[in-house]
Amino acid sequence: MATWNSRGLRGSTLEEFINRTNEKYLENGLALIQKVPTPITPINIDKETRHITLAYFDQKSTVDYIGAVQGIPVCFDAKECNTDTFPLHNIHEHQVMFMENFEKQGGVAFFLVSYTHRDEFYYLRLTKLLEFWNRAKEGGRKSFRYDELEPEYFLPKGKGVLVPYLDTLQKDLLARD
Repeated sequence: MATWNSRGLRGSTLEEFINRTNEKYLENGLALIQKVPTPITPINIDKETRHITLAYFDQKSTVDYIGAVQGIPVCFDAKECNTDTFPLHNIHEHQVMFMENFEKQGGVAFFLVSYTHRDEFYYLRLTKLLEFWNRAKEGGRKSFRYDELEPEYFLPKGKGVLVPYLDTLQKDLLARD
């Protein structure tokens, strides 16, 4: 029986934390955010358990989450990092293009990065990601370091949810005005 590669499960704890956070935001009438399912084509299905044992991705996924916060369209992707250096190859060009187009339509796009070894969450604005992205395209570092991040975009702890990104989203919106 084929098993799922553990690489595919990276980020599943972070996504579970975000899913619970989004449920709380929905309960409180603050946001409606949905997890975007990754489209797959099953190849093998265990007849007894009816579990998919082998599958292929149908197409490139764009972002992990999409929805609205108080009437503002948002989309974001969740990433985990267990060191102080985040390799940009963990973000795909089609994701960046989708997010840029999303913002051109009046939405807000960002990444939520979990620095697991520090037990910290970071709200990576698309504009900041594009600085790192363009630097790499021009022959510079193909990663960004923890110390290059904007301190005001680290998520606060103890806000009644596991990944409290709404206050930081508000900072992002105010910085755009």
